[in-house]
Amino acid sequence: MHPSHPCADNEVDTLWQVQHFSWMQVSKSAAAMQHMAERWGRQGVRIGFVPTMGCLHAGHLSLMRRARREAGSRGKVVVSIYVNPTQFGPKEDFSRYPRDLKRDLKLCRAAGVDAVFAPPDGQMYHAGAGGHDSTFVVEERLSQRMEGAARPGHFCGVTTVVAKLFNIVRPDVAVFGAKDYQQVAVVRRMVRDLFSPVRIVVAPTVREPDGLAMSSRNTRLKGDLRAQAAALWRAIRRAQAVVRQSTAPVPAKRLRAEVEKLIDREPAARLDYVEFFEPETLLPVTGVRRGTQMALAAWVGKTRLIDNARL
Repeated sequence: MHPSHPCADNEVDTLWQVQHFSWMQVSKSAAAMQHMAERWGRQGVRIGFVPTMGCLHAGHLSLMRRARREAGSRGKVVVSIYVNPTQFGPKEDFSRYPRDLKRDLKLCRAAGVDAVFAPPDGQMYHAGAGGHDSTFVVEERLSQRMEGAARPGHFCGVTTVVAKLFNIVRPDVAVFGAKDYQQVAVVRRMVRDLFSPVRIVVAPTVREPDGLAMSSRNTRLKGDLRAQAAALWRAIRRAQAVVRQSTAPVPAKRLRAEVEKLIDREPAARLDYVEFFEPETLLPVTGVRRGTQMALAAWVGKTRLIDNARL
């Protein structure tokens, strides 16, 4: 990564760090990114935003294309690349989370992204790496079950960093992937409750040929673990088939047992949870019918994967 020419805007240049990666701007500074976004806003330019943790794949690229459509031909697309420490628990895989910024920047440039915000921890948290700020954003209803129960503190980290990113990037629209169903619901609730002027758009989950949802963590599935990971999608398809073939609601307890049985067939796989719930409220149901949402998490070796689908 290297600047092709000095920044045309002296104020941005003094704020640092905006570099021109071909024609795509790359910023490591929250102040510089915010200044750039404010300048676009004054010019009436719409901003489409895709927050990521890097290690980009085809699913992320589909979000960028959607952001381009939402922003319009005269708008700007901004991608953030930041592995947020506050959404990882002390025993989770923060240090092992895959990172490849050089490759990510090439993919963003090829996708026609206008700017990438790739800050170090000290730009996102005043206490710097390993420290914590004293202000957090907490959603207290939709975040309690599933990922919230399995990963205490996770959603507090998510809502806090997303609120920070919205304040820095100033997007008109932010695009999230449907794979993280609960996360999208929590972010939407935060935006609603805080009157944030950001429209949330949800793009469909992009899958591998065998149905595995694309995820940055998939790169850690070595050898036969990759094939075993497809059990999550097979479990979803089985639940969909059972519900569609039934004329009456299917007991959630029965479906849960079937899903667990399917996952347990794989020697390195272990079910963390499977939930059946109302898609708007995320409240669990005892009888599963068409339109019920399903979400599950499972360990495959040392890699934790999530997925969801409407039944």
